[in-house]
Amino acid sequence: MRNFVLFRKIYIALGLILLTILVGIGGYMIIEHFRFFDAFYMTIITVGTVGFGEVHPLSDAGRLFTAFLIITSFGTFANAIFTISRAFSDGEIIQYFKDLRLNSAIDKLENHVIICGYGRNGKEAAHVLKNHNQRFVVIEEKQPVVESMSARYKELILIGDATNDEVLVRAGIHKAKALITTLPLDADNVFIVLSARALNSKLTIISRASADNSDRKLKTAGADNVIMPDKIGGAHMASLVMKPDVIEFLDFITGQGGDNIKLEEITFDNLSPSYKHKTIRELEIRNKSGANIVGFKTAAGDYIINPSPDTAMIPHAKLFVLGTVEQILKLKKLFSEQSTN
Repeated sequence: MRNFVLFRKIYIALGLILLTILVGIGGYMIIEHFRFFDAFYMTIITVGTVGFGEVHPLSDAGRLFTAFLIITSFGTFANAIFTISRAFSDGEIIQYFKDLRLNSAIDKLENHVIICGYGRNGKEAAHVLKNHNQRFVVIEEKQPVVESMSARYKELILIGDATNDEVLVRAGIHKAKALITTLPLDADNVFIVLSARALNSKLTIISRASADNSDRKLKTAGADNVIMPDKIGGAHMASLVMKPDVIEFLDFITGQGGDNIKLEEITFDNLSPSYKHKTIRELEIRNKSGANIVGFKTAAGDYIINPSPDTAMIPHAKLFVLGTVEQILKLKKLFSEQSTN
């Protein structure tokens, strides 16, 4: 809408200049019976006030028309220069091209994550996603916040209200794989979840909640997971008192303690045809990559710790694998090679 108003002003200013030139050409052709080219040339040197001589001697009516054209064109050109220079000085033209570049970058994204709000939780989510090379788009309404993050994420910032469906569409919600909403008001998060679920039924939605009864409302609205930062933070602190080494180890393997250890999930769809429907023993993940299978999610959604070697990878099942970055990369490369053979 802002861009429409900006270019509407510029188009009107340029249109008035064109209209002035056409009036000048028509006036000279009608009053002085000039040829089109002579009328055009006379109009240009008149509105341009360059001081050249007349193409042909003018009648009194022609001179009166010339005076009218000079006065009119002066106001028209002054208005056009003011409008265009103001657009540049206010940064509207620059912002337009930034928006154009942003929209182009978002159009190229697929399976990205949308983060609504760049507060403490949104900032941490963006940091983790960036460390895992996951592309994402941040929607933030507050200009000072946007300016503070521009240097880090460049083209990934969309200025707007995340509760607006048009903004979600601009963020590429139809091609996104997940949405994280971290706004401080639970009502806003509920609204975003409802809109996001309606726009993309396959989207994974994770929402923040503050009030105790908001988690149920958010899940009813369509959120897959609801996180309550205050509760999690307090529980984490208490757990560090009761069993500090265990919690620190879990933090370490989930990416908070270092970048060399990765806990990765492998879905049935990620497996090449030669690995599908095989048992854990037949996959030989440990022997081929050095990574360890630490968990399994059944097709029914149940979790199994240290699954049996006879457990088979069937549709909708997942394996959880722990290993170093090199081991995980080797495992993914192995699956990729098998897929291309």
